[in-house]
Amino acid sequence: MTSSPGDTVVLRINGEDHSVPATLSVEGLLRHLEIDTRQVAVERNKELVRRPDFAKTTLADGDEIEIVTFVGGG
Repeated sequence: MTSSPGDTVVLRINGEDHSVPATLSVEGLLRHLEIDTRQVAVERNKELVRRPDFAKTTLADGDEIEIVTFVGGG
């Protein structure tokens, strides 16, 4: 089965369902959500995704994503 550009998938992101383009990688999802890729840790289906793997880790319908944003301060 091939996907057309208008296809979407539903991901559970931090406990909430979101409909997003079907062809996104973790990096693409973060950009779609306007999140700085340098400031987060991402878990896909309870497994940590290493930052170097963000671009090549593709997402599928029903994936559970947890995004933790690092906050600096002093």
